[in-house]
Amino acid sequence: MSDDFGEDDVSVTFEHLKIEDEEPTEFFKTEVDQEDGRIVNSIENDDGDDADHVAVSSDSPVPTAAVASGLQSNNDPIKDLKIPKDERTMTPYMTKFERARILGTRAMQISMNAPVLVDLEGETDPLEIALKELREKKLPMIVRRYHADGCYEDWSCDELRQQDW
Repeated sequence: MSDDFGEDDVSVTFEHLKIEDEEPTEFFKTEVDQEDGRIVNSIENDDGDDADHVAVSSDSPVPTAAVASGLQSNNDPIKDLKIPKDERTMTPYMTKFERARILGTRAMQISMNAPVLVDLEGETDPLEIALKELREKKLPMIVRRYHADGCYEDWSCDELRQQDW
């Protein structure tokens, strides 16, 4: 047995990995159906006519799709999805996940020199300042809670009851 590898022992070729410079012939496009607010995805050929593959997403309107496509009309589906304050059904308690997200976001804002809404008594840590703002119910944030059907409820931080975690 020889440890000497000659040219006969190993041979590597990369001819099968040829890269071709071809342009795509089909393009993917997304539109929002103006009648019912559904997202319509389709594939368009190079010559501009739609191919016969069209996929329609769920029956419920998606709020971000209308915003992303820039559709603004008188019967805006986004405003129809907001549940009024007196008809809200979700719990009025702030969850630990909402609390963590709010405190982290507010601490980041404070660290980026956002105005502080409470009197400072020697606090320099942005997270401690955010905690103090939360305790005194002075946080300028809204919690948006989504329902399964796409509707949402907006709760301000002073409306939500807090537990001691």
